[in-house]
Amino acid sequence: MSIPVEAVEYDLMDAAEEAMWWYRAMHAQALAAFRAHARGGTAQALPVLDAGCGTGGFLRRAGAALPGTAMVGLEYNAHAAQRAAQKAGVQVATGSVNAMPYHDAQFGGIFSLDVLCHAGAEPAAMLAECRRVLAPGGVLVMNLPALPWLRSAHDARVFTVRRYTRASITAELEAAGFTDVRARYWNALLLPLMILQRKVLAARADAPSDVTQFPPWLDACLFAATRLEAGLMRLGLRFPAGGSVIVSATRP
Repeated sequence: MSIPVEAVEYDLMDAAEEAMWWYRAMHAQALAAFRAHARGGTAQALPVLDAGCGTGGFLRRAGAALPGTAMVGLEYNAHAAQRAAQKAGVQVATGSVNAMPYHDAQFGGIFSLDVLCHAGAEPAAMLAECRRVLAPGGVLVMNLPALPWLRSAHDARVFTVRRYTRASITAELEAAGFTDVRARYWNALLLPLMILQRKVLAARADAPSDVTQFPPWLDACLFAATRLEAGLMRLGLRFPAGGSVIVSATRP
């Protein structure tokens, strides 16, 4: 896959991440996981990093949702990092998640949304770096594409080379030295539609990205399904499968 195609995907992300149902739902899941897992004052007293922040949509949303928390971004693509800094109004460094340009124990929390799955991420190195730059008691929250059999043309277009199960990401985090690992599937109610879209309607190798502008009525319906699902999860329901897995863990 060539760099120009990746640049197109950054353009799509930049245009869609403020309003598209998928980004709003993923950001809500990540923030809910962080709030549920963070304990004590560590996460509040130190900055929080968005590792692989893309064009900055989550950085801006997290800054508004976590008042008093200093957000920092890290993005390997210099142009995307510049966009993120302008969009979120925070410091964004250009660098790799595999060798982060930060001091030990610098952050109280780390978000990393759909990054460990990327071709540019080296899982062992990235998780070791997350553990290094997190302070003891700090919380790591990751969103990842789920179910290896769900791999699609969209994954190839956005350089996703790994999809996870709850068991596989739990094992990787525990092997990296994290504790209190909590993983759960989400985007479960829409999973049948996701299978239809990726395995039937857009199964060809040159299928376009799933990141796009949806008609307002459809976007609203899809987002409503994720809100219903989130409500069921708050009541204690755990889905046996889903299009994504959200995971949080503690740096001991």
